[in-house]
Amino acid sequence: MQPTKSGPAIFKRNPPIAGEFDAIERAKNGDAEAFSKLYALHKRRVYTLCLRMLGNVSEAEDMTQEAFLHLFRKIGSFRGESAFSTWLHRLTVNLVLMHLRKKGLNLVSLEETINPSDEDTPKRDFGSRDIHLAGSVDRVALERAVALLPPGYRMVFILHDVEGFEHNEIAQMLECSTGNSKSQLHKARLRLREILRERETGEPTPQAAQPAFKEAAL
Repeated sequence: MQPTKSGPAIFKRNPPIAGEFDAIERAKNGDAEAFSKLYALHKRRVYTLCLRMLGNVSEAEDMTQEAFLHLFRKIGSFRGESAFSTWLHRLTVNLVLMHLRKKGLNLVSLEETINPSDEDTPKRDFGSRDIHLAGSVDRVALERAVALLPPGYRMVFILHDVEGFEHNEIAQMLECSTGNSKSQLHKARLRLREILRERETGEPTPQAAQPAFKEAAL
């Protein structure tokens, strides 16, 4: 799956990695060295995805390890219908969402729903491109701002604007309506703009999540 054209695509994915295809094919045949190469190639980006979604270093490290254990068991099912990184990220997202559900966390707040009539009105497309966030924004500042979003906002923003999932896919993942996903994204972008503006002016910003975007030894 390619990143959606309607989103700002703030965090762009890396191009295909040299030698990746050969490593995938060898790993399918049980080559441990090839699997180790795939781990080395993708561990940092998988960890970053887990950290963005969870906002906790320790949990992100655990889920990264879990993702690659799951990959080891499932790599034979990879058919090359999408980029390997896309397939691996989808696998990781599903594992993280299952982890959050086991913890009993609500991934989407019921208070963020919009009226059914709004879902069917094309004039109010909350999933459209946000030119204020798609421009030249300092990446580090944006990462920290994303970490400060409330969990529901952060989850939808990451899935849509970072990972490139469509709203209907997000709705299925989070077990909510498409309109709910669009509403959450719209409000997440507004809150991000507020946080970035507050940081520029030096005004305090309430901390809704830990800005724990530091490297971990994996």
